[in-house]
Amino acid sequence: MTTLTVRGASKSYGAVHALRAADLTVAAGTLTAVLGPSGCGKTTLLRCIAGFERLDGGEVRVGDTPVAGPGLHVAPHRRRVAVVAQDGALFPHMDVAGNVGYGLDRAARRSGRVEEVLGLVGLAGYGKRMPHQLSGGQQQRVAVARALAPRPPLILLDEPFTALDASLRTELRADLRAALHADDATAVLVTHDQAEALSIADQVVVMHDGRVRQEASPSDLYRSPADPWVATFIGDANLLRATASGGTAESGLGTLPLSSPHRGDVTVLIRPEQLRLNDADAPGVPATVRHHLFQGHDALIDVQLDDGTRITARILGQPTHYSSGTNVRLTVQGSVYVLPEPATS
Repeated sequence: MTTLTVRGASKSYGAVHALRAADLTVAAGTLTAVLGPSGCGKTTLLRCIAGFERLDGGEVRVGDTPVAGPGLHVAPHRRRVAVVAQDGALFPHMDVAGNVGYGLDRAARRSGRVEEVLGLVGLAGYGKRMPHQLSGGQQQRVAVARALAPRPPLILLDEPFTALDASLRTELRADLRAALHADDATAVLVTHDQAEALSIADQVVVMHDGRVRQEASPSDLYRSPADPWVATFIGDANLLRATASGGTAESGLGTLPLSSPHRGDVTVLIRPEQLRLNDADAPGVPATVRHHLFQGHDALIDVQLDDGTRITARILGQPTHYSSGTNVRLTVQGSVYVLPEPATS
């Protein structure tokens, strides 16, 4: 069952094309992350879905109901779409229970729904507190509870964790996913944070220059990106030219097994964690360390092949420190993915 369908959504602000025939499908009971760099159109897409902006072209359907399209623009408050803003936007004069129950009728407030959703977001017993008595993370939890309370068909979250520190973001986004799934809610999360999208979403939609470049599960997106831009935007990536012959390809890193058969000149994707650094006298392709970036749980090692090609390797655990100029040998673990060639006219 589909909760949200966007087809051919277009929106311009003067000469700036914010959306260019963008498509999006969100299944009921799932969390979809719309991911992309600043200015890619993801917030404009969210505002058009919510009804805060009018589409120039295309259509939006919530369930089976058209809410935007040619000659149609349903007002935001009639779309039954809840929005969680970056700052939570709580009413400062109302306590937590009042904020959460604001969109409920008297019967729903008496039914215990307010206490139920506060429990889902980890704030059981906080109903009498005022917003100024809460931390930033707790305020965002209240905003999510308020969105969940009336059981809307769709919840839109506009970068709700931006103002929080890194450790709190990690905790809150995990709790958000659990709360949404526990309430069988359908949500769209707009974010520029790749780790956030990959870690909590059931589906990730990658946008660039007003277009949807790929729509896939997090694992498929990371392992099988649609093009070189998506490959480099989603995590660290090494892209190498190679010559394929069936199940293998010859490259500057030697003979590489392919995830699917190809022939001819191709571009292969090698994630940094697939590379292994070995001593200079071990088997592998010779390379020279250019830079070692220690990150605590892992390290990124920038190396250069003899032909001048630069490669990034990720070493997990407690890695050995490689000084600049150290000679090493590289091997590749597992198969590599052949990127689709760009379309030509």
